[in-house]
Amino acid sequence: MKDDYILIVDDESPIREMIHTALEMSDFSCQQAGDAKQAHQMIVDQRPCIILLDWMLPGGTSGVDLCRRLKRDETLAEIPVIMLTARGEEDHKVQGLDAGADDYMTKPFSTRELVSRIKAVLRRSNALNNEKLIEAEDLLLDPVSQRVSYQEKIIDIGPTEYRLLAFFMTHPERAYTRAQLLDQVWGGNVYIEDRTIDVHIRRLRKILEPYGVERFVQTVRGTGYRFSTRTDQYT
Repeated sequence: MKDDYILIVDDESPIREMIHTALEMSDFSCQQAGDAKQAHQMIVDQRPCIILLDWMLPGGTSGVDLCRRLKRDETLAEIPVIMLTARGEEDHKVQGLDAGADDYMTKPFSTRELVSRIKAVLRRSNALNNEKLIEAEDLLLDPVSQRVSYQEKIIDIGPTEYRLLAFFMTHPERAYTRAQLLDQVWGGNVYIEDRTIDVHIRRLRKILEPYGVERFVQTVRGTGYRFSTRTDQYT
């Protein structure tokens, strides 16, 4: 599809080969890694356009640990990650997403669905990685460095809340339902409950509260949420 490649990280060689073959048939270039150490070295040496990351990996570093490490690294944080795992419980999905994963697929899965998820995540990632600064009054989001600041003070924000804020700031003054936010920020195929959105909204407001801009994230009764700098709409 392009010169960029997809990195498949899984300790089971048959699964890696199956995914590799399916993605090459869809015109993607792929490389493989069997553990977190090898994967991290490959990511640093030649960054992939997306990472398919298994939860359980040998060597003491899990896929979730590797995902957190990548999202803490400013030079690697913007690389999208899809978790591939046999862990299907909702709390495990939330853990993966909280670690910064962009999507989550439970084994066994169809390669056709995987290809669809990859394309969707890449579309969302490309939209959020626009290099233009996004500003709302004195709140500034820099997509290049993935930093958020208020009056030149850097705001400490996690990867999930960053994606939520980035979506809000690029789509202001419009009300979104919880289902729409799940679809736009996490992807429509991420099967987590709508109440998860409420948790992340509360976290985002708490992050913004010391700067007095939590009011920008507004509740729309009977609908969901919107981002607005108009104080007369805050509830």
